[in-house]
Amino acid sequence: MGNAGKQKTDVRQGTLILMVLKTLDVLGPLHGYGIARRIEQISGDLLAVNQGTLYPVLLKLEQEGAIASEWGPSENNRRARFYRLTRDGRRQLLNEKQEWNQTAAIIGRFFDAKAEDFV
Repeated sequence: MGNAGKQKTDVRQGTLILMVLKTLDVLGPLHGYGIARRIEQISGDLLAVNQGTLYPVLLKLEQEGAIASEWGPSENNRRARFYRLTRDGRRQLLNEKQEWNQTAAIIGRFFDAKAEDFV
């Protein structure tokens, strides 16, 4: 569409965790491929989410209890593992959001800083 010439960026694991949690929070249960596509869509197709990056994150989140999964039929009637946010996952999302906002505010101060702020 509008991003034909742009290079897609791979997502860092910490950022991807936040995006997975938020995607499941907003959209409810999804299988891995669906999660990857939604994250790419929301980014305006500026991010690339590949299976090799996503599945270790899903496994980690499930081991930590932030998400749970069960088998179900996908759109084309294949068996797929569907992931959903747990109560702990919702709590983790809230904490991650607060940390992200705090970090963004601190970085913002540096971008807005002028020479006289360092005297």
